[in-house]
Amino acid sequence: MSTKTVRVLVVICSTRPGALGPTVGKWLTETIGPRAVDLGVELAPIALGDLDLPFLDEEEHPSSGVYRHEHTQRWSAMVDAADGFIVVTPEYNYGMPATLKNALDYLGREWAWKPIGFVSYGNTSAGTRSVQHAKQVVTTLRLVPLGSTVALRISDAVKEGRVRPDAALVGAAVGVLDELVRLAHALRPMRERVRPGLPPGPLPGSYTRRLVPDDAPEVTVLQRCCWLDEALVNDTLAIPALHESPEQVREWLATWHATGLWRDGRLLGMVRARRTDTDWHVGRLGVVPDL
Repeated sequence: MSTKTVRVLVVICSTRPGALGPTVGKWLTETIGPRAVDLGVELAPIALGDLDLPFLDEEEHPSSGVYRHEHTQRWSAMVDAADGFIVVTPEYNYGMPATLKNALDYLGREWAWKPIGFVSYGNTSAGTRSVQHAKQVVTTLRLVPLGSTVALRISDAVKEGRVRPDAALVGAAVGVLDELVRLAHALRPMRERVRPGLPPGPLPGSYTRRLVPDDAPEVTVLQRCCWLDEALVNDTLAIPALHESPEQVREWLATWHATGLWRDGRLLGMVRARRTDTDWHVGRLGVVPDL
């Protein structure tokens, strides 16, 4: 169930010319890059300065999801596609930069039930007061802040515009990624439930939606569970569904119209169909054995 690629948005907050943020962001992505490969994580760095987000200028409330401006729609798509976030932030006057607060305020549903970690930098407090300020805000958006953090005191961690080699900082950065990925997987069922417009299913808390290629891991598991009894009864393993790889399942999910029944992120049942000229081909109903 954990074979899906986790997409982590690395958000570099400072927009001040000559700011240290891009340097810290580059150090972070290079440091955790090898571990990201091991975990099947896609790191996507983004600088808020490149987004050109003005101060919130949408007429509708963010909870409505109605976005009239192209810059909001672009930001919404980036956040919606992410499974978690690592924020690289300075501390300005005991708080987070206005750019981060503004970027958070633009959206609503897109943030919900995703983990967020922080890499802060500063002088006296190494930016930790910025993180404490941000945590009060992100929890309101149903983001889940990590316990692991990285805090860089500029005078100790930076020399000649570069982050000094430091095994402790490297370990802390990898620890943030590890915790974020575990939490991203754990929160996936919650993210599934908040998707708008999902028709209710026959069981309390269940819902139906069309299956897509990214659902291949869950579909593969369901198929093997469903057809195992048939294989035992007929004393044969010559059942195609028992041998399909996730890659093969992904391929047919792109061409069949498949509907899945879910509850709390678990795929309980499915059926697929496709049309060929005037004929409809309908596959067998698959249901988890315990139901």
